Amino acid sequence: MQPMPQWQWIDNDDDLAALCRQCRQKDAVALDTEFVRTRTLHAQLGLIQLYDGETLALIDPLEIRDLGPLWQLIADPNVVKVLHSASEDLEIFAHRGGVIPQPLFDTQVAGVLLNLGGAMGYGKLIHHYLGLELDKGEARTDWLKRPLSDSQLTYAAADVFYLLQVYRLMHPAIEEMGRLDWLWQEGQRACRGRLKPDDPNKAYLKVKNAWQLKPVQLAVLRSLAAWRLQMAEQKDLALNFVVKDTALLNLARRAPRSMAYLTKMDCLHEREIQRYGKTLLRLIASADIDNPPEPIDPMGLDPNFRDALATARKAVQSVAEKEQVALELLGSKKLVQQYVEWVWRERFGPEPDLLQGWRGELARDTLEQLSLLP
Repeated sequence: MQPMPQWQWIDNDDDLAALCRQCRQKDAVALDTEFVRTRTLHAQLGLIQLYDGETLALIDPLEIRDLGPLWQLIADPNVVKVLHSASEDLEIFAHRGGVIPQPLFDTQVAGVLLNLGGAMGYGKLIHHYLGLELDKGEARTDWLKRPLSDSQLTYAAADVFYLLQVYRLMHPAIEEMGRLDWLWQEGQRACRGRLKPDDPNKAYLKVKNAWQLKPVQLAVLRSLAAWRLQMAEQKDLALNFVVKDTALLNLARRAPRSMAYLTKMDCLHEREIQRYGKTLLRLIASADIDNPPEPIDPMGLDPNFRDALATARKAVQSVAEKEQVALELLGSKKLVQQYVEWVWRERFGPEPDLLQGWRGELARDTLEQLSLLP
Protein backbone atom coordinates (compact mmCIF):
# COMPACT_ATOMS: atom_id res chain seq x y z
CA MET A 1 0.00 0.00 0.00
CA GLN A 2 1.39 3.38 -0.97
CA PRO A 3 2.20 5.72 1.91
CA MET A 4 0.13 8.86 2.28
CA PRO A 5 1.86 11.74 0.46
CA GLN A 6 2.46 15.13 2.03
CA TRP A 7 -0.66 17.24 1.76
CA GLN A 8 -0.67 20.63 0.07
CA TRP A 9 -2.22 23.63 1.82
CA ILE A 10 -4.34 25.63 -0.63
CA ASP A 11 -5.22 29.11 0.61
CA ASN A 12 -5.36 31.38 -2.45
CA ASP A 13 -7.46 31.71 -5.58
CA ASP A 14 -4.70 30.92 -8.09
CA ASP A 15 -3.63 27.66 -6.43
CA LEU A 16 -7.22 26.53 -6.08
CA ALA A 17 -7.95 27.26 -9.75
CA ALA A 18 -4.84 25.31 -10.84
CA LEU A 19 -5.75 22.37 -8.61
CA CYS A 20 -9.30 22.23 -9.94
CA ARG A 21 -8.08 22.37 -13.56
CA GLN A 22 -5.90 19.36 -12.80
CA CYS A 23 -8.74 17.51 -11.07
CA ARG A 24 -11.07 18.01 -14.02
CA GLN A 25 -8.70 15.89 -16.09
CA LYS A 26 -9.17 12.94 -13.73
CA ASP A 27 -11.90 10.32 -13.73
CA ALA A 28 -12.64 10.68 -9.99
CA VAL A 29 -11.81 12.78 -6.93
CA ALA A 30 -12.38 12.07 -3.26
CA LEU A 31 -13.94 14.90 -1.26
CA ASP A 32 -14.70 15.63 2.37
CA THR A 33 -15.48 18.70 4.46
CA GLU A 34 -14.82 19.73 8.02
CA PHE A 35 -17.22 22.19 9.59
CA VAL A 36 -18.57 23.57 12.83
CA ARG A 37 -22.24 23.73 13.70
CA THR A 38 -23.23 24.77 17.20
CA ARG A 39 -25.69 27.66 17.20
CA THR A 40 -25.87 28.40 13.48
CA LEU A 41 -28.58 27.36 11.06
CA HIS A 42 -26.02 26.52 8.40
CA ALA A 43 -22.77 24.66 8.96
CA GLN A 44 -19.70 26.91 9.09
CA LEU A 45 -17.24 25.48 6.59
CA GLY A 46 -13.73 25.20 8.02
CA LEU A 47 -11.82 22.94 5.63
CA ILE A 48 -12.23 21.06 2.35
CA GLN A 49 -10.19 17.94 1.65
CA LEU A 50 -9.60 16.73 -1.90
CA TYR A 51 -7.53 13.93 -3.45
CA ASP A 52 -7.39 13.12 -7.15
CA GLY A 53 -4.76 10.37 -6.98
CA GLU A 54 -1.99 12.87 -7.67
CA THR A 55 -2.41 15.80 -5.29
CA LEU A 56 -3.62 15.53 -1.72
CA ALA A 57 -4.98 18.98 -0.96
CA LEU A 58 -6.36 20.76 2.09
CA ILE A 59 -8.32 23.81 0.98
CA ASP A 60 -8.82 26.75 3.33
CA PRO A 61 -12.24 28.33 2.66
CA LEU A 62 -11.55 31.02 5.27
CA GLU A 63 -8.79 32.58 3.13
CA ILE A 64 -9.85 31.83 -0.44
CA ARG A 65 -12.03 34.54 -1.89
CA ASP A 66 -13.30 32.66 -4.96
CA LEU A 67 -14.36 29.04 -4.49
CA GLY A 68 -15.93 29.07 -7.97
CA PRO A 69 -13.43 26.60 -9.52
CA LEU A 70 -14.24 24.10 -6.77
CA TRP A 71 -17.98 24.43 -7.32
CA GLN A 72 -17.41 23.94 -11.08
CA LEU A 73 -15.43 20.78 -10.37
CA ILE A 74 -18.15 19.44 -8.09
CA ALA A 75 -20.76 20.03 -10.80
CA ASP A 76 -18.61 18.54 -13.61
CA PRO A 77 -20.45 15.41 -14.83
CA ASN A 78 -17.22 13.95 -16.25
CA VAL A 79 -15.56 13.57 -12.85
CA VAL A 80 -16.95 11.15 -10.26
CA LYS A 81 -17.19 12.73 -6.81
CA VAL A 82 -16.43 10.16 -4.11
CA LEU A 83 -17.76 10.92 -0.63
CA HIS A 84 -18.66 8.89 2.43
CA SER A 85 -22.03 9.45 4.12
CA ALA A 86 -22.49 12.55 1.99
CA SER A 87 -25.62 14.17 3.43
CA GLU A 88 -23.95 16.97 5.41
CA ASP A 89 -21.43 17.62 2.65
CA LEU A 90 -24.28 17.95 0.15
CA GLU A 91 -25.94 20.52 2.40
CA ILE A 92 -22.73 22.57 2.44
CA PHE A 93 -22.20 22.34 -1.32
CA ALA A 94 -25.78 23.42 -1.98
CA HIS A 95 -25.76 26.29 0.53
CA ARG A 96 -22.27 27.66 -0.11
CA GLY A 97 -21.84 26.89 -3.79
CA GLY A 98 -25.32 26.35 -5.15
CA VAL A 99 -24.15 23.02 -6.61
CA ILE A 100 -24.69 19.32 -6.17
CA PRO A 101 -22.08 16.70 -7.07
CA GLN A 102 -22.66 14.90 -10.34
CA PRO A 103 -22.11 11.99 -10.43
CA LEU A 104 -21.95 11.05 -6.75
CA PHE A 105 -20.42 7.80 -5.47
CA ASP A 106 -21.25 7.51 -1.78
CA THR A 107 -19.08 4.72 -0.36
CA GLN A 108 -21.45 4.20 2.57
CA VAL A 109 -24.33 3.47 0.19
CA ALA A 110 -22.03 1.33 -1.96
CA GLY A 111 -21.17 -0.77 1.09
CA VAL A 112 -24.84 -1.47 1.74
CA LEU A 113 -25.43 -2.38 -1.91
CA LEU A 114 -22.43 -4.71 -1.75
CA ASN A 115 -24.03 -6.41 1.28
CA LEU A 116 -21.19 -5.57 3.62
CA GLY A 117 -23.72 -5.07 6.41
CA GLY A 118 -25.51 -2.02 7.74
CA ALA A 119 -24.36 1.49 6.90
CA MET A 120 -20.67 1.53 7.85
CA GLY A 121 -18.82 4.42 9.40
CA TYR A 122 -15.72 5.59 7.57
CA GLY A 123 -13.27 3.97 9.98
CA LYS A 124 -14.98 0.59 9.76
CA LEU A 125 -15.05 0.79 5.95
CA ILE A 126 -11.32 1.57 5.77
CA HIS A 127 -10.57 -1.29 8.14
CA HIS A 128 -12.67 -3.68 6.05
CA TYR A 129 -10.89 -2.88 2.79
CA LEU A 130 -7.41 -1.77 3.84
CA GLY A 131 -6.96 -3.34 7.27
CA LEU A 132 -6.10 0.04 8.82
CA GLU A 133 -7.17 1.48 12.15
CA LEU A 134 -7.63 5.22 11.69
CA ASP A 135 -6.82 7.63 14.50
CA LYS A 136 -10.03 9.57 15.30
CA GLY A 137 -8.41 11.62 18.05
CA GLU A 138 -8.91 14.91 16.22
CA ALA A 139 -12.61 14.42 15.50
CA ARG A 140 -13.63 17.19 17.93
CA THR A 141 -11.35 19.83 16.39
CA ASP A 142 -12.63 23.38 16.01
CA TRP A 143 -12.02 23.61 12.27
CA LEU A 144 -12.54 27.38 12.23
CA LYS A 145 -9.45 28.01 14.35
CA ARG A 146 -6.12 28.87 12.79
CA PRO A 147 -3.48 27.63 12.74
CA LEU A 148 -4.46 23.96 12.68
CA SER A 149 -1.87 21.53 14.00
CA ASP A 150 -0.04 19.01 11.84
CA SER A 151 -1.89 16.17 13.56
CA GLN A 152 -5.24 17.81 12.81
CA LEU A 153 -4.33 18.34 9.16
CA THR A 154 -2.97 14.81 8.77
CA TYR A 155 -6.19 13.46 10.27
CA ALA A 156 -8.22 15.50 7.76
CA ALA A 157 -6.06 14.47 4.80
CA ALA A 158 -6.41 10.77 5.63
CA ASP A 159 -10.16 11.02 5.16
CA VAL A 160 -9.79 11.50 1.40
CA PHE A 161 -6.50 9.71 0.75
CA TYR A 162 -7.88 6.33 1.86
CA LEU A 163 -11.34 7.09 0.50
CA LEU A 164 -10.10 7.18 -3.10
CA GLN A 165 -8.29 3.86 -2.60
CA VAL A 166 -11.48 2.25 -1.32
CA TYR A 167 -13.43 3.68 -4.27
CA ARG A 168 -11.00 1.95 -6.66
CA LEU A 169 -11.86 -1.34 -4.97
CA MET A 170 -15.62 -0.79 -4.63
CA HIS A 171 -16.31 0.48 -8.13
CA PRO A 172 -15.41 -2.73 -10.03
CA ALA A 173 -17.05 -4.87 -7.32
CA ILE A 174 -20.37 -3.08 -7.51
CA GLU A 175 -20.18 -3.01 -11.30
CA GLU A 176 -19.62 -6.77 -11.39
CA MET A 177 -22.59 -7.21 -9.09
CA GLY A 178 -24.76 -5.30 -11.59
CA ARG A 179 -25.62 -2.54 -9.13
CA LEU A 180 -23.49 0.36 -10.33
CA ASP A 181 -26.50 2.06 -11.91
CA TRP A 182 -28.34 1.65 -8.62
CA LEU A 183 -25.49 3.51 -6.92
CA TRP A 184 -25.71 6.40 -9.39
CA GLN A 185 -29.48 6.55 -8.86
CA GLU A 186 -28.98 6.73 -5.10
CA GLY A 187 -26.58 9.61 -5.61
CA GLN A 188 -29.17 11.48 -7.65
CA ARG A 189 -31.83 10.76 -5.05
CA ALA A 190 -29.61 12.06 -2.24
CA CYS A 191 -29.13 15.31 -4.17
CA ARG A 192 -32.78 15.74 -5.08
CA GLY A 193 -34.27 19.01 -3.89
CA ARG A 194 -31.02 20.21 -2.30
CA LEU A 195 -30.96 23.40 -4.35
CA LYS A 196 -34.51 24.41 -3.46
CA PRO A 197 -34.84 26.83 -0.53
CA ASP A 198 -36.93 25.68 2.41
CA ASP A 199 -40.58 26.68 2.05
CA PRO A 200 -41.56 28.68 5.16
CA ASN A 201 -45.18 27.58 4.76
CA LYS A 202 -44.11 23.96 5.21
CA ALA A 203 -41.72 24.57 8.10
CA TYR A 204 -44.39 23.42 10.58
CA LEU A 205 -44.08 19.88 9.21
CA LYS A 206 -40.57 19.64 10.68
CA VAL A 207 -41.60 20.67 14.19
CA LYS A 208 -41.23 17.67 16.48
CA ASN A 209 -44.59 16.16 17.51
CA ALA A 210 -46.56 18.49 15.23
CA TRP A 211 -48.66 15.45 14.30
CA GLN A 212 -50.33 15.71 17.74
CA LEU A 213 -52.07 18.98 16.86
CA LYS A 214 -55.55 19.54 15.49
CA PRO A 215 -55.99 21.42 12.19
CA VAL A 216 -56.77 24.80 13.79
CA GLN A 217 -53.74 24.43 16.04
CA LEU A 218 -51.67 23.48 13.00
CA ALA A 219 -52.73 26.73 11.34
CA VAL A 220 -51.24 28.62 14.28
CA LEU A 221 -48.12 26.45 14.20
CA ARG A 222 -47.74 27.06 10.47
CA SER A 223 -47.68 30.82 11.09
CA LEU A 224 -45.21 30.53 13.97
CA ALA A 225 -42.87 28.06 12.23
CA ALA A 226 -42.73 30.14 9.05
CA TRP A 227 -41.68 33.18 11.08
CA ARG A 228 -39.09 31.16 13.01
CA LEU A 229 -37.49 29.86 9.81
CA GLN A 230 -37.28 33.37 8.39
CA MET A 231 -35.67 34.63 11.61
CA ALA A 232 -33.22 31.73 11.60
CA GLU A 233 -32.23 32.46 7.99
CA GLN A 234 -31.88 36.15 8.71
CA LYS A 235 -29.65 35.62 11.74
CA ASP A 236 -28.04 32.32 10.64
CA LEU A 237 -29.21 30.90 13.94
CA ALA A 238 -30.27 27.31 14.57
CA LEU A 239 -34.05 26.99 14.77
CA ASN A 240 -34.15 25.98 18.42
CA PHE A 241 -31.97 28.97 19.30
CA VAL A 242 -34.73 31.22 18.00
CA VAL A 243 -37.61 29.46 19.75
CA LYS A 244 -37.65 25.77 20.72
CA ASP A 245 -40.02 23.24 19.14
CA THR A 246 -41.67 22.57 22.50
CA ALA A 247 -42.47 26.26 22.91
CA LEU A 248 -44.00 26.48 19.43
CA LEU A 249 -46.20 23.48 20.19
CA ASN A 250 -47.42 25.03 23.44
CA LEU A 251 -48.13 28.34 21.74
CA ALA A 252 -50.07 26.59 18.97
CA ARG A 253 -52.11 24.54 21.45
CA ARG A 254 -53.07 27.38 23.76
CA ALA A 255 -52.99 30.36 21.37
CA PRO A 256 -52.35 33.12 23.94
CA ARG A 257 -53.83 36.53 23.15
CA SER A 258 -52.14 38.71 25.77
CA MET A 259 -48.66 39.30 27.17
CA ALA A 260 -49.93 38.44 30.63
CA TYR A 261 -51.14 35.00 29.54
CA LEU A 262 -48.02 34.45 27.43
CA THR A 263 -45.87 35.08 30.50
CA LYS A 264 -47.93 32.68 32.64
CA MET A 265 -47.49 29.86 30.11
CA ASP A 266 -43.89 29.40 31.23
CA CYS A 267 -42.72 27.99 27.89
CA LEU A 268 -40.53 30.93 26.90
CA HIS A 269 -37.56 32.53 28.63
CA GLU A 270 -38.02 36.09 29.83
CA ARG A 271 -35.62 37.39 27.20
CA GLU A 272 -37.58 35.56 24.48
CA ILE A 273 -40.80 37.19 25.65
CA GLN A 274 -39.11 40.59 25.67
CA ARG A 275 -37.61 40.05 22.24
CA TYR A 276 -40.40 38.21 20.42
CA GLY A 277 -43.53 38.36 22.61
CA LYS A 278 -45.47 40.97 20.66
CA THR A 279 -44.52 39.37 17.36
CA LEU A 280 -45.67 35.94 18.53
CA LEU A 281 -49.01 37.32 19.69
CA ARG A 282 -49.47 39.05 16.35
CA LEU A 283 -48.65 35.83 14.45
CA ILE A 284 -51.10 33.83 16.56
CA ALA A 285 -53.86 36.39 16.08
CA SER A 286 -53.32 36.55 12.31
CA ALA A 287 -53.03 32.79 11.68
CA ASP A 288 -55.32 31.62 8.88
CA ILE A 289 -57.50 29.29 10.96
CA ASP A 290 -60.23 29.37 8.32
CA ASN A 291 -57.93 27.47 5.95
CA PRO A 292 -56.00 25.14 8.24
CA PRO A 293 -53.57 22.46 7.03
CA GLU A 294 -54.66 18.85 6.84
CA PRO A 295 -53.91 16.78 9.94
CA ILE A 296 -50.43 15.28 9.89
CA ASP A 297 -50.49 11.51 9.41
CA PRO A 298 -54.26 11.13 9.87
CA MET A 299 -54.12 7.70 8.28
CA GLY A 300 -51.73 6.47 10.93
CA LEU A 301 -54.60 6.41 13.42
CA ASP A 302 -56.69 4.12 11.21
CA PRO A 303 -56.26 0.43 12.10
CA ASN A 304 -56.94 -0.50 8.46
CA PHE A 305 -54.08 1.73 7.39
CA ARG A 306 -51.76 0.14 9.94
CA ASP A 307 -52.74 -3.27 8.59
CA ALA A 308 -51.98 -2.10 5.06
CA LEU A 309 -48.58 -0.85 6.21
CA ALA A 310 -47.79 -4.21 7.77
CA THR A 311 -48.83 -6.02 4.59
CA ALA A 312 -46.69 -3.76 2.41
CA ARG A 313 -43.68 -4.05 4.72
CA LYS A 314 -43.89 -7.82 4.68
CA ALA A 315 -44.06 -7.82 0.87
CA VAL A 316 -41.07 -5.50 0.55
CA GLN A 317 -39.13 -7.65 3.02
CA SER A 318 -39.76 -10.70 0.87
CA VAL A 319 -38.45 -8.84 -2.18
CA ALA A 320 -35.36 -7.73 -0.25
CA GLU A 321 -34.62 -11.29 0.82
CA LYS A 322 -35.17 -12.67 -2.67
CA GLU A 323 -32.98 -10.04 -4.34
CA GLN A 324 -30.39 -10.05 -1.53
CA VAL A 325 -30.55 -6.31 -0.94
CA ALA A 326 -30.71 -4.57 2.42
CA LEU A 327 -34.31 -3.96 3.48
CA GLU A 328 -33.60 -0.49 4.88
CA LEU A 329 -32.19 0.60 1.54
CA LEU A 330 -34.80 -1.00 -0.66
CA GLY A 331 -37.81 -0.07 1.41
CA SER A 332 -37.36 1.75 4.70
CA LYS A 333 -40.41 2.34 6.89
CA LYS A 334 -40.61 5.86 5.48
CA LEU A 335 -40.62 4.65 1.86
CA VAL A 336 -43.22 1.98 2.57
CA GLN A 337 -45.50 4.49 4.32
CA GLN A 338 -45.06 6.89 1.39
CA TYR A 339 -46.20 4.13 -0.97
CA VAL A 340 -49.23 3.06 1.09
CA GLU A 341 -50.35 6.67 1.56
CA TRP A 342 -50.15 7.14 -2.21
CA VAL A 343 -52.33 4.07 -2.76
CA TRP A 344 -54.85 5.28 -0.18
CA ARG A 345 -54.99 8.67 -1.90
CA GLU A 346 -56.14 6.90 -5.04
CA ARG A 347 -52.65 7.12 -6.53
CA PHE A 348 -52.81 10.90 -6.69
CA GLY A 349 -49.54 12.74 -7.31
CA PRO A 350 -46.11 11.55 -8.45
CA GLU A 351 -45.20 7.91 -8.10
CA PRO A 352 -43.51 7.12 -4.78
CA ASP A 353 -39.85 6.16 -4.64
CA LEU A 354 -40.66 2.48 -4.22
CA LEU A 355 -41.95 2.42 -7.79
CA GLN A 356 -39.10 4.40 -9.31
CA GLY A 357 -35.72 3.35 -10.69
CA TRP A 358 -34.12 0.16 -9.43
CA ARG A 359 -36.62 -0.11 -6.56
CA GLY A 360 -39.48 -0.16 -9.03
CA GLU A 361 -37.75 -2.82 -11.13
CA LEU A 362 -37.52 -5.07 -8.09
CA ALA A 363 -40.70 -4.31 -6.18
CA ARG A 364 -43.38 -3.00 -8.55
CA ASP A 365 -44.89 -6.34 -9.56
CA THR A 366 -45.07 -7.55 -5.95
CA LEU A 367 -46.55 -4.31 -4.64
CA GLU A 368 -49.18 -4.03 -7.36
CA GLN A 369 -50.51 -7.48 -6.48
CA LEU A 370 -51.32 -6.38 -2.93
CA SER A 371 -54.79 -5.45 -1.73
CA LEU A 372 -54.13 -2.48 0.54
CA LEU A 373 -57.46 -0.64 0.56
CA PRO A 374 -60.11 -1.39 3.21
